Amino acid sequence: MIFSEKLQLLRKNKGLTQEELAEKLDVSRQAVAKWESGQGYPDIANLIQISNLFNVTIDYLVKDQACNISISPDTKTDMDKLIEFRIEAGANTYAACMNETASTRFDSHDYQYSKGPFIYHDTYVGGEQFAGEEAIWQDGKAVYAMNYMGRVLGEPFSGDFLKEALRKADKNMPYRGPEYYQSGEYLYKSKVMGDFTWFQGYEEIYYNGTIIYECYFHGGLIR
Repeated sequence: MIFSEKLQLLRKNKGLTQEELAEKLDVSRQAVAKWESGQGYPDIANLIQISNLFNVTIDYLVKDQACNISISPDTKTDMDKLIEFRIEAGANTYAACMNETASTRFDSHDYQYSKGPFIYHDTYVGGEQFAGEEAIWQDGKAVYAMNYMGRVLGEPFSGDFLKEALRKADKNMPYRGPEYYQSGEYLYKSKVMGDFTWFQGYEEIYYNGTIIYECYFHGGLIR
């Protein structure tokens, strides 16, 4: 992930508009827009302000990073198998309208999938504006969890397209959906900071260039 993408994700995760961020940094909104579009780059003084505001290092901001999976050597969980299972479970529950179970909370929608030592459970409440959590257990012990909250911003939103995009998750982007996926007039985009052990991300859907859906998510390993 390059600086422009990181800045946009950090800003959105903090709930700031470009104007609000510009005001905090004492720069113009046009300057922030150029940074986020990759047409410009902040000077060292602005980088220090951004670092302090979002509680990240300057080193993180300036170094380009791919969304690769880091294998943690100190965990007893086989990361490759865990990631493979997360992708398989995600493609065989909500995204495929399969394996729905009884509600675990008032008015919740629940899905469960198991294979070998792993059990996956996803539960959420709401519809056009929703919140939920998915978790994975290995041999009865929680090893992974992710929380998410999203909303429909406009029409014509398609739940079928969202599910189609979520089924395209792969080993490079196993969190929700792929980095990019397009079908006809619909475009799905997902950005993630961190790796499978500890991450936060943002996904959105566009229809003919207009954003109609967004979802924030964060999660990682449980120890």
